[in-house]
Amino acid sequence: MNLLDQHCIHGAAARDPAAIRARLAEVPDWQAIDGTIAREYRFPDYRATIAFVNAIADMAEAENHHPELTVAWLRCTVAYTTHSAGGALSDNDFICAARADAIYKAVHE
Repeated sequence: MNLLDQHCIHGAAARDPAAIRARLAEVPDWQAIDGTIAREYRFPDYRATIAFVNAIADMAEAENHHPELTVAWLRCTVAYTTHSAGGALSDNDFICAARADAIYKAVHE
């Protein structure tokens, strides 16, 4: 099932390394780093960066799965991990990564 057709579930289980590699193929601009997946997004101006951050916040609230956001001049880094899975990666992280990519694509088309 496509990641965008799924929603986060409470208590999602940690994924094993093979499953993480398979899921990363579905969100190719993301990298696995120290138990998280992360991606940096670039923007033409600061207002566009903040608009993206606000859209991510709305999505995170709707999915009840919240990323770490690092906001800087013309860029935002989004990082996910699942605390309830012991700080490991779960399907929730990949679902939200795909949703973040869709939000970014929508504002850049």
